[in-house]
Amino acid sequence: MVFRTKFTELMGIEHPIMCGGMHHVSFAELAAAVSNSGAMGFITAVTQPTPEDLRKEIQKCKSLTKKPFGVNISFLPAAKPPDYEAYIDVVIDEHIPAVETAGQSPGKWIKMLKDKSAARWGKSLYVIHKCVNVRHANSAVALGADMISMDGYECAGHPGMDDVGGLLLFAVAAKQLKVPFIASGGVGDGNQMAACLALGAEGINMGTRFMASKEAHIHAKIKQALVDGDQTGTMTILRSNKNTERVYKNPQAMKCKEEEDKDPGNINVVIKYISGSLYKRSFQETGNTQDSVWSCGQVMGLIDDVPSVADLVHRIVTDAESTISSRLNGMLSSKL
Repeated sequence: MVFRTKFTELMGIEHPIMCGGMHHVSFAELAAAVSNSGAMGFITAVTQPTPEDLRKEIQKCKSLTKKPFGVNISFLPAAKPPDYEAYIDVVIDEHIPAVETAGQSPGKWIKMLKDKSAARWGKSLYVIHKCVNVRHANSAVALGADMISMDGYECAGHPGMDDVGGLLLFAVAAKQLKVPFIASGGVGDGNQMAACLALGAEGINMGTRFMASKEAHIHAKIKQALVDGDQTGTMTILRSNKNTERVYKNPQAMKCKEEEDKDPGNINVVIKYISGSLYKRSFQETGNTQDSVWSCGQVMGLIDDVPSVADLVHRIVTDAESTISSRLNGMLSSKL
């Protein structure tokens, strides 16, 4: 059975599943594998050192799949921000149909994406903005976002400051949003996909679960850590900086939290722990799970293997169908 939702229809894909952008993870191989499975993969733009490197990665992805894929551009606080406009120009040049955005005050960038694509192609590309609360989501919609990826507190990366889990957040979004939304954060199996659709989502966005797949271009020891870990194996840092991040619980993260607690709000005392170069080295070179601060979500509790992307997507869709058609349908009975 094929699930038909607003997300699948708008993107021209088979399954209502996306693999959003992940720093040092979402490369061409993973994005193409997800798209080839019938879902939709995304390449992370700023993982690429330069806009021209992004162009090469997009072209590599095009050589691996003929199906739709997107690009993630996250506009996050940085001492030296990337040249976002140059990355956007590459996205337009390469005729990417959808961009996943994230970060504060996205209006300038959403407008730029829309205006440049409309001027170049005669129609605007599709913007999916990631938010952690409905208030910000409605603001993003007012600024031009076409769809929202609602990110629950269980997510890897930045869950915001409200600490609201997906079970409630998605139900609130279904009542208060005027555009379709994707359920994100802590999602990793077919039962959850069925639950998210029931709550009003038009699909699911998985990150950490796709990290533990054969096509994810990260060290095998990182994948094994996700298999070995459980839902208690993460922690949050940088809350005092109002930039809360959920990361793998290890000595490096705990040292970071200890220093943060001593001098709350002072980013300078934690910089040495959260360096992106350490993150990259763990993922791409050493596989050392203990000596860097790296993002992952509570969905570790559902990760028991490292399948191919195709097998994982097939399993999720099949299990979701079974949950809906057999288990839930079997609970219905006529009133006598």
